[in-house]
Amino acid sequence: MNTAFLGLGVMGGYMAANLAKSGYAVNAWNRTPNRPGIEIAASGGANIVSTINEAIASAEVIFICVGDVPDVEEVVLGKNGIVRSAKPGAIIVDFSTIGPEAVRRITSQVQSRQLSFLDAPVSGGDIGAKNGTLTMMVGGDRNAFETCKPILETMGKQIFYCGPSGSGQAVKLCNQVLCSLHMVGLCEAMLLAKRQGIDPNLMIEVCSTGAAGSWALANLGEKVANSDFSPGFMIKHILKDLRLVHDVLPSDNPLPGVELADKLFKIVSHLDEEGASQGTQAMIRAYLQSVVENAE
Repeated sequence: MNTAFLGLGVMGGYMAANLAKSGYAVNAWNRTPNRPGIEIAASGGANIVSTINEAIASAEVIFICVGDVPDVEEVVLGKNGIVRSAKPGAIIVDFSTIGPEAVRRITSQVQSRQLSFLDAPVSGGDIGAKNGTLTMMVGGDRNAFETCKPILETMGKQIFYCGPSGSGQAVKLCNQVLCSLHMVGLCEAMLLAKRQGIDPNLMIEVCSTGAAGSWALANLGEKVANSDFSPGFMIKHILKDLRLVHDVLPSDNPLPGVELADKLFKIVSHLDEEGASQGTQAMIRAYLQSVVENAE
């Protein structure tokens, strides 16, 4: 089965590589040249091309992994987008997080072109993308999902069908609320450990084994302890996801935990030029900034 992979960023490069390593023919494209993900995809056996049209010309399944709603709309519906040259009957699978409303809007336009659209946002960060252990939350036509499931299993470990179009996005937004609040808890536990003279790494080791254990603690705790803010999932992307959470909530009934996480991530994103592009574990910088300001 011929496939295309559009978007070779922090996660997409690894995902395209895993797809190719599993024996699928992969034409891969990235909007911006000379990015690390392009080399990663190529090293796994993906064929790098320079246009969307080249990538999708013979593809039966087209994967997308880009940033935000406008990016997906441009890749799918734009003047050089998928709908202009995809084979009739092709299935588009979007790994981006864009919210249920955008999915339903795009799906209605795609279906008029004899194409299928699955929303399949993922969780697991660059670590999950590299190891092929991502969790995927899929919405859309059940038959299209069943067709794609064996291919999805080359990139993810837990593949869930969540319901009709937009359902994958709905579950992903719940996932992002949990991820955001886990990071709040991780940062506060880290500071509490330090203030009591406890080695943060000891706290991580012990707490990871009990009821307080989480993916964030196990995979990002050491990075927080070592001030390693290299991105597996960037702050600008979690802020986009929390914006989508706000979009589905009534304005007069916000979620207080989400409001706090959003505020802390925004503090870091505005600290300097690097803030927005650092990993979500950089939330700790908001707490440290507060300590400095209070000391002054």
